[in-house]
Amino acid sequence: MKTVDVIIPTYKPDISLFRLIDDLERQSLRPEHIIIMNTEESYWTELIKTSGENPLDKYDNIILRHVTRKEFDHGETRNQGVALSTAECFLMMTQDAFPKDKMLISSLAKVLEGDVAAAYARQYPKTDCNLAERYSRKFNYPNEPMKKTQADVGRLGIKTYFCSNVCAMYRRDIYNEIGGFTHKTIFNEDMVFAGNACQKGYAIYYVPEAGVIHSHNYSCAQQFHRNFDLGVSQTDHPEIFGGISSESEGKKMVGQTIQHFRHIGKAYLIPHYIIMCGCRFMGYKLGRNYKKLPKGLIMACTMNKEYWK
Repeated sequence: MKTVDVIIPTYKPDISLFRLIDDLERQSLRPEHIIIMNTEESYWTELIKTSGENPLDKYDNIILRHVTRKEFDHGETRNQGVALSTAECFLMMTQDAFPKDKMLISSLAKVLEGDVAAAYARQYPKTDCNLAERYSRKFNYPNEPMKKTQADVGRLGIKTYFCSNVCAMYRRDIYNEIGGFTHKTIFNEDMVFAGNACQKGYAIYYVPEAGVIHSHNYSCAQQFHRNFDLGVSQTDHPEIFGGISSESEGKKMVGQTIQHFRHIGKAYLIPHYIIMCGCRFMGYKLGRNYKKLPKGLIMACTMNKEYWK
């Protein structure tokens, strides 16, 4: 079986991080190391103090590194985590995603064969997840597995390059060949990597049997800021996103979600959902055109202010 390390960037972690570490340590394929790339040491120190726990005392395979907020970058901080790993494969996770069962790591590892560069897991909604977000999980994470290559761009569009570092496993040999994640990026480092991999003849695999519990109930403002940064990342990478539209996929999801609300007798949710989608679209469009915007407006729109400093 392949050797696997897990890499988790953290920021202001709470006690649930220790639950995630316990879940990972109990996997049927146990990771060689769990590498935590923590932003701001003071938040880690505070967590250890208030919880009275320290996973470094409990397990012998945890590597902890601290970076400052100024140093943190979505791509480069993950690259630094990979540099601490010697495993054949590494699993990128976020601190707020939890394995659905003990087979998560092994389910992803077993498909990393042949031309497959990366494999990502299915995301299931948390119990408190709102209905719109719950439906988007269904739309983006269907029941059927899918292997995607450059040949699928005409059929799948932007979805060809979809891959999520909420929970995605990568092969080190192909990662090295591609040059890792973008060294400075505001967001979307996973899809940029996937796009590069597909364009170089590799495949991205969606593995629905590998599941994590992960969802957010974002406000309209949070959706706006998030999609602004998404738009910036797509503008910054025309080699990946230049000839491919993501708007048709978005429209499809909006239409299906509205139909779903009607079907389940919750049509009263539609007006708020349309406002939410308007905020997403406005943020995305502004992000796509950020080069024409004054710096002050960019700083008001972005979610990642440190990126611009």
